[in-house]
Amino acid sequence: MNRITILNRIYLPLFCCVMLLGACTKKFDQINTDRNTVATIGSAELPFLFAKAEASAVPNIWNYQVAQNLFADQYAQYFACTATYFPSDRLNIRMDWVGAAFNPIYTDMVPQLQSITKAAAPGSAEAALADIVWVLGFHRVTDYWGPIPYFQAGQPGNSVAYDAQDKIYDDFFKKLGAAVAVLKTKTNETPYGTFDLIYGGNVNKWIKFANTLRLRLALRISKVDPARAKTEAEAAVAAGAFTDSPGDDALIKKSLKGDDNNGLSRMSDWNEFRMSASMESVLKGYQDPRLPVYFLPDGATKANPNGNGKYDGLRNGLTATQLTESANLATANSKVGKRWSSADFAGNDNFLETPQNIMSVAEAYFLRAEGALLGWSMGGTAKELYEAGITNSMKQWGITDAAAVTAYINSINVPVAPGDFLNSPAVSDAPIKFAADVPTQKKQIAIQKWLAIFPDGTEAWADYRRSRTFILYPVANSENPDIPDPKTQWIRRIPFLLSEKQNNKTAVDAAVPLLGSGGDKLTTPLWWDKN
Repeated sequence: MNRITILNRIYLPLFCCVMLLGACTKKFDQINTDRNTVATIGSAELPFLFAKAEASAVPNIWNYQVAQNLFADQYAQYFACTATYFPSDRLNIRMDWVGAAFNPIYTDMVPQLQSITKAAAPGSAEAALADIVWVLGFHRVTDYWGPIPYFQAGQPGNSVAYDAQDKIYDDFFKKLGAAVAVLKTKTNETPYGTFDLIYGGNVNKWIKFANTLRLRLALRISKVDPARAKTEAEAAVAAGAFTDSPGDDALIKKSLKGDDNNGLSRMSDWNEFRMSASMESVLKGYQDPRLPVYFLPDGATKANPNGNGKYDGLRNGLTATQLTESANLATANSKVGKRWSSADFAGNDNFLETPQNIMSVAEAYFLRAEGALLGWSMGGTAKELYEAGITNSMKQWGITDAAAVTAYINSINVPVAPGDFLNSPAVSDAPIKFAADVPTQKKQIAIQKWLAIFPDGTEAWADYRRSRTFILYPVANSENPDIPDPKTQWIRRIPFLLSEKQNNKTAVDAAVPLLGSGGDKLTTPLWWDKN
């Protein structure tokens, strides 16, 4: 091979590369710009971001089961597990599942809301709604774990610090108060329009929502900081909380498009959970007209919508062996109600599009009733507010017969023994009719609130841990070494995620002392839990 040939083989390709590189650099900006990203976020993009944030602030479709149903829904004893392969009902927590209540907040909600906050005009209705949804999403997370990454959420870095729950709650109250102040000057606007999946941009509805959420959080801290709780609750009521169902009730739209079905509906036909014995004891004892709304008769199908005509539940925490007994099978117990079930199980064809419950008018009245018992200015007596809560819950679920509702309110019915596999006694002795003594009144308010906020197990479990005035059945069996005797101990939080301990170890280690002396265990009470 001669020298010219060698040089040609060396320099000709090099020359071509140089020429090609030169040509490329002329279009460098164009070639190196990702055309699938939004380079500049303006007003046109904000509605899309807000809709995504709303949908992610609460567990949606595929996250619902592993974020809520297998944990809070069962710990609130709305449902009990019938599947032998799920250990969570026996307090054996799968950390790779429960992360679905944590991760989507940081990956799907926080970036959207932070982008809105940067792009929206300061003091705008759009920014105010973003702050409200921020609190909606984060209060559910902190009430699972306690300390969480909050003030540095969404910021770049190898480690994201955890913040104390009292500091997080302080920020919640500030955000909600400031948002309402802004929205009261924007009542003629419709921020995000139809992209707002809850209220369609109705500012007046959002004002009531924010105040009711503020009221909820005020009651949450009523034992740990009663003075702050009173101030926040009275401010929320004075500024205007929910008053009338169904108009004020907060529900988020669901759709067959975009893989955005109702999560409870999506998993209901898997037949892995049924009515709990606690729900059976109360609903059947009270002869509650919401029973056939919340649940279907045992064995209901399209061909036989009445099933066996009975409603049955089972105790939480049954062993895999106990779950194989005929009385504990899914077919022998009551499935979640028609609106969340397919037509094959006596439900409806549009069950996947059933709006997801976020917060109800009835809850607002029960919160006010409890506040009235504490001596707070709640705009009515405890009895008046308690009865208004029942009335609005009935209205929410389509029970509008005034005579029937009045008869229920004045009933002396009490919960009954459910007749379950374990021959459990009645879960409570509290009647419906408002009692004369305060301890029973507190119990009655707690029971009716628990019934009214169904099926939101996340809130029901948080409120149960906070109040402990109405005591649910102890879990039948515990597989968690931290709770050897579920009759004397109960689950009070979710331990920090294994993934966080692996990927954010420094921050998690620093967060453990924020929990107090109990350490990172499920028996350690959160900051507001003083029971």
